Amino acid sequence: MLPQVAGGLPRIEPREEILDIAAGLFVDRGFAATSTRDIAEAVGIRQASLYFHFANKEEILGELLQRSIRPTVDKIKRIEALAAETGAGPDVLLHVLVVLDVRTLAAAPRNAGVLSRLPEVQRKDVFEPFGSARGELRDAYARLGTQITADRSAAMTPDRDLLGMLLLQLVEVVIGMRSCGHPITPAIEAIVAASCLRVCLADQACIDEAAVRSASLIGSLEA
Repeated sequence: MLPQVAGGLPRIEPREEILDIAAGLFVDRGFAATSTRDIAEAVGIRQASLYFHFANKEEILGELLQRSIRPTVDKIKRIEALAAETGAGPDVLLHVLVVLDVRTLAAAPRNAGVLSRLPEVQRKDVFEPFGSARGELRDAYARLGTQITADRSAAMTPDRDLLGMLLLQLVEVVIGMRSCGHPITPAIEAIVAASCLRVCLADQACIDEAAVRSASLIGSLEA
């Protein structure tokens, strides 16, 4: 439980406050234009106090990037295990994965998912753990997507790698939506999940059934 301040409001832990403020500065100003001094001043602490929690601004950005993806990646094995545990098909599992991924991006501090597009993230080895996590998520989308398309008799379907990237980028549309001030509601979750299933050539009946079964499984994964 978080400590209380006057009026009964919870006090934000220093590390969490640093991450929240830094995310806003990185998004608004850019990573290169933001210094650790800027972050410390915005938080209202000494720069030395910031270094107690983070060695440098790269470490802060790395943590923010992980928060925009790691909660989803950590659930991939549990999601895929539902096939054996509940008999859920790949369409249901994909729906579950998409909804949980949308929720992760929607919960990221100050829309931190947008930071994945910074040029520094593409160039610096320090952010390689994020790149690996994103690759793991893309592969999960590709696995489930190809299982769905394998059951369809369409003459043309995306190849595995392209399908994984398409699905990942469809989900990441919520980053742009947040940037425009659009709230990520359950209706948006449903639309994004349905769109991903349509890319995998699922029909409306399949999508509707997947949505119903997905809703009954997501609670156990978020518990």
